[in-house]
Amino acid sequence: MTGTPERIRVLIADDQPLVRRGLALILGPDPAFEVVAEADDGQRAVDLAHRHRPHVVVMDIRMPVLDGVQATERIARELPECRVLALSTFDMDEYVVAALRAGASGFLPKDVSPEELSAAVRTVHTGEAAVAPRLLTRLISTYVTTPRPPRSPSPVPVSDLGELTPREIEVWHLLATGLDNAEIASAMGISVSTVKNYITSIFAKLSVRDRAQAVIAAYESGLVEARRADPAG
Repeated sequence: MTGTPERIRVLIADDQPLVRRGLALILGPDPAFEVVAEADDGQRAVDLAHRHRPHVVVMDIRMPVLDGVQATERIARELPECRVLALSTFDMDEYVVAALRAGASGFLPKDVSPEELSAAVRTVHTGEAAVAPRLLTRLISTYVTTPRPPRSPSPVPVSDLGELTPREIEVWHLLATGLDNAEIASAMGISVSTVKNYITSIFAKLSVRDRAQAVIAAYESGLVEARRADPAG
């Protein structure tokens, strides 16, 4: 007899009570989720994460006391089994890239649908990055050249590419330009499962934990050139 699947334990962190309540009302009734706590600032999010050990923290980027980027960095460092899904009012926000650098596994704009929120929580829980590949590369190419604040060191100090094979570098480059696994497979004439194997090896060699950090590493290593978006566009 098959046991009941473990519910995904979620902590919601946002300084706006109505936003917290709305997120809880979306996730709470779904039997796949259990909302274990709500926090109104970043420091409380860190404290409650230690207390409740959620699988996923849905984290607003801009909060008082300790902002979402700092809170994400602490949770990623102190509770590596916990995944952070960052929320932002705007889908183009330099704070989002800072949160991804700090260890967030994905981000969503606050106006997403309930279905998109639920799907993203499930995705980051599995260890994948919940960011649309092309939106991720657009964000990073726009903001990755912004000076990094002292509190957010690069999670991927890539000084050379010596440990990666030529095929792994090719996969990494395609991943960083916004292709998903199926598109990489098509471009290289290999199977999707082979692409997944390459990506697993790339993550291990770069010491990154998901696709978001791998894309950031590609820009910061110089594998892909960062281009700042045209303000007039």
